[in-house]
Parts: sequence; structure tokens; C-alpha cells
Amino acid sequence: MSELEPAKGRQRVEYWNRPVPGFGDPAARVFLLGLAPGAHGANRTGRPFTGDGAGDFMYPLLHAAGFASQPQAEHPGDGLTLQDLYISNAVKCVPPQNKPQHIEFRQCRPFLAAEQKRLKNLKVVMALGRGAFDSYLRLCQESGIVERAADYPFAHAACYQLPTGLWVVACYHTSRYNVNTGRINAKMFMDLLRQVRILAENG
Repeated sequence: MSELEPAKGRQRVEYWNRPVPGFGDPAARVFLLGLAPGAHGANRTGRPFTGDGAGDFMYPLLHAAGFASQPQAEHPGDGLTLQDLYISNAVKCVPPQNKPQHIEFRQCRPFLAAEQKRLKNLKVVMALGRGAFDSYLRLCQESGIVERAADYPFAHAACYQLPTGLWVVACYHTSRYNVNTGRINAKMFMDLLRQVRILAENG
């Protein structure tokens, strides 16, 4: 976004400021789906959940769970790799006021569908936050996989197996606000990662 003011101490030229591609293991069984690039995180670094509070919370836990090669995620050249995990966002560009609208979810769903199609071993989609979860279920509805997205209500740790056999798992978003208010904590996220691992191995 050209009107986005850089964070204090940074310059506009440092920002990626384009659609943020997903990244991770192309043979992944787990697809972690976030909401949208953070204004001063992924929108700056060009990699999902890199350089913001949500990633600072999440990557050490992904490392502890065996999904990430290291606990730090600072920039795309930091050596971080993912194992059995691919990460992307439901909305590909940072939205106005950092709050994605329905039209942005809708316009980005074809890109989400294309990303998922490349993951040939996929077993589990773990969606962070209601927005990402609802948009993914809308994609399933538009694709004819489910009849009604409303039949799959969002709740933290809710796990649904779709008619295709794919599991969809809901998780509270790992935003700094949610972490600071206690809506989600490290134990909750780790417990869900362990459940996701089980579903990926047995699904």
C-alpha cells in the first residue's frame, strides 16, 4: 500500500509492499493459513509471519513441535526452513486499515486454491482466526466440497473432516493482541499443533 507509513526507524524502500507468497515444504501434509500480511511484518519482509508479533509467538512453538528448523523468523534470508508445513495467508496483500474485507477474501480465494492444489500430500488445513477459517470454508463451498460453510462453525481447536478426507482445524489467531489478552497462549497452540500432527499422520 503506497499510503502505508513505514514503522518508526524504517524507510519505505525497505518494504516488500506486494502480494506475499506462501512458503514452506512443497511435500507438506499441513497447511497453516493466516489472515493477511501484517502491515509491518510480512508486508515489509515478504514472508508470512516474519517480522511481527504473531510470528515472534508462533515460530518458536513451530520449532519446538518439529515444523520449523529454527525458532527465529527475521527475514527471508535467515535460514529458516519448514518441515511438513506450508504457510500462507487467506488475503495476499496488506488490507486497508489492516482489516481485510469480504471482497478481499473473495478476490484472493483463487490464489489460495492454486496454492493448495500444489500441496499433493496435504492432510490438514489449520486456519488462524475466524476470517481465514470462514474464507477457507467458503472456498470449499464454492468448489462443491461442502454444501454449507455454516455447517462448520469456528471454535478454537474445532476439527472437521471434509467429505474429501481433508481435515480443517480452527485456531485462535496468534496476534499480539490475542496473546497479550490471554485469548491464546503457548500451551493452547502447542496442544493444537500436537493434534494437527496426529491428524496428519493418521488422516
